[in-house]
Amino acid sequence: MFVDTAEITVRAGAGGNGSVSFHREKYVPAGGPDGGDGGRGGDIILRADDNMSTLMDFRYKTKYVASDGEPGKGKKCFGKDAPPLVIRLPRGTVVKDKASGTVIADMSAYDEFVLAKGGRGGWGNAHFATPTRQAPRFARAGSKGEELRVQLELKLLADVGLVGFPNVGKSTLLSVISAARPKIANYHFTTLVPNLGIVTVGDMSFTVADIPGLIEGASDGAGLGAEFLRHVDRCRLIIHVVDAAGTEGRDPVEDYEQINSELFLYSEELAGRDMIVAANKTDAIYDPELLERLKSHCADYGVEVFEISAATRQGVDALMERVAAKLAALPPVKVYQSEYVREVKPVGEAREVVITRREDGAFVVEGDRLLKAVAMVDPDDYESLNYMQRVLRDFGVFDKLEEMGVNEGDTVVIYNFEFDYIK
Repeated sequence: MFVDTAEITVRAGAGGNGSVSFHREKYVPAGGPDGGDGGRGGDIILRADDNMSTLMDFRYKTKYVASDGEPGKGKKCFGKDAPPLVIRLPRGTVVKDKASGTVIADMSAYDEFVLAKGGRGGWGNAHFATPTRQAPRFARAGSKGEELRVQLELKLLADVGLVGFPNVGKSTLLSVISAARPKIANYHFTTLVPNLGIVTVGDMSFTVADIPGLIEGASDGAGLGAEFLRHVDRCRLIIHVVDAAGTEGRDPVEDYEQINSELFLYSEELAGRDMIVAANKTDAIYDPELLERLKSHCADYGVEVFEISAATRQGVDALMERVAAKLAALPPVKVYQSEYVREVKPVGEAREVVITRREDGAFVVEGDRLLKAVAMVDPDDYESLNYMQRVLRDFGVFDKLEEMGVNEGDTVVIYNFEFDYIK
């Protein structure tokens, strides 16, 4: 099954906690703190895979979590860094932030991309030893890894896109210009998924995509084309295949205008791409006036028209030679530039704390950096409590509590700590 959109949640690993440990060795009294640091959490890495052509793998598995770093150990042994979690994507997949819709990465431009960074490991108690605090019984917890909800959107990497109404001969044309073998039959919507083929003209090779037939209203979700218009986004050149014979009572000029209208409604930029009209089925024309009207109409817009018959290969070589010549002068395949800014808190906000008051009158203090600073404090250790008080003072917690009208004896809650306020 061809799947070209998916949504997944990724979470990088958390850093390992620092260790609280003291040197133990015979004949070495008071060896001092020797707790090691925790390891770094695993990153989430996206890797472009040229052998993948669909996002089917992400239809059933939608959550990817990297391993956490190992905690530190005694004897100043650091915990191991967690290995990265690699997610393979088809080349050409555009990764967007689900919440904002901004482009994070275009995997046509990267072989690998770090989507979410793992958390840093916490410090062991050896870092907190000072001349006046020689036996710290606390360490620093590891930080959390980044977590994102992202949208994956596969946009085929093709130099040329074949567009047009159903049953106008796009698949037949692809089959005669390349080694691709798409399903061909005389009914609407034979092509259900985009097909790719490699075309060689002289020393030049280029990729052609057969896009499932568009119909009126495709840009609003009608028919199959709505699901696959995104695959024309990257095409440097569009071959608009038109049924010049007017089979089934169709008018080539009306078909030409209708498809161009759908392209414009989907994307004005896409509608402005270079285009060549392939007037197909010229071997079955019963009314030459239809072809002449199409040629005259396209000439008014400066669009070249090539008379071809994909079934008999008439005019196909001349069309491909012209396509190769135009591609040589056109810019490379479109790459979507990243608009995503990884959140980095300024220093002033890094120590921001939020204090709220519960219905029972207790003051609740919260803050990401504050949690990391006090997470492994030992409330039964005097030096640990002194360290915690200094941290609260540095973060401005006491000043904010005073501003909120805290009184002596009021309860203050800081995560797993609860104590009575004393002025």
